[in-house]
Amino acid sequence: MSVALIVAAGSGERLGAGRPKALVELAGRPLVAWSIDALAQVAGIEQIVVALPAGATLPPMVGAVERAAGAPRIVAVEGGATRSESVLRALAVSGQDAPLVLVHDAARALVTAALAETVIAALAAAPDADAAIAAMPVTDTIKRVDGHGAVRETLDRSQLWAVQTPQVFRRAALERALDVPAETLARATDDAWLVERARGKVIVVRASEENLKVTSPLDLSLAELLLARRTPGGCQQRS
Repeated sequence: MSVALIVAAGSGERLGAGRPKALVELAGRPLVAWSIDALAQVAGIEQIVVALPAGATLPPMVGAVERAAGAPRIVAVEGGATRSESVLRALAVSGQDAPLVLVHDAARALVTAALAETVIAALAAAPDADAAIAAMPVTDTIKRVDGHGAVRETLDRSQLWAVQTPQVFRRAALERALDVPAETLARATDDAWLVERARGKVIVVRASEENLKVTSPLDLSLAELLLARRTPGGCQQRS
């Protein structure tokens, strides 16, 4: 049994849409609707909590999702000023008896139920781990550059992974990791870093290049092209 937290409180400034990113239209639907749809199909998820910008509401399609047989309960909460503050707020209103917590960014609208289930299964199969995260091996050459634009180091990419969501945590480990000052939460670009900082063990699960993060108009166009390649309801495919 698990709960899913969808972080959807971003402003979407880089998209230039003039509205919260979660409500930007992707292939005829609000961006956040795609993630809700996919996670609602994940076996064992009993509740989905969506952290939205102040004043925003869940899209109308959520009611139809909830009415589906066996669908999880979907609730909204006002997100915080930072990503991890939004996670903290969503966690606070989630079901307390769920031992696993899945965290997903609404900006990764092409997530599939199959990927979420794979990450959940990976953590369940690793009793000594505190979290399992979707990620992809880095294929570009990565260089560390100083503030003046000078290369200081070329990193060994064979050990580098680009991190995505969903990320799945043991609830107690996530609660401990989030119990830090606000300035530490503000520094976190993902919650796995907070678990690592608390000396927790995090394992990676190979994900998909299609699980891209929509941050720019180009990303939005690419996401629409990828969705068009899927069969109707493709964001819900488990293959």
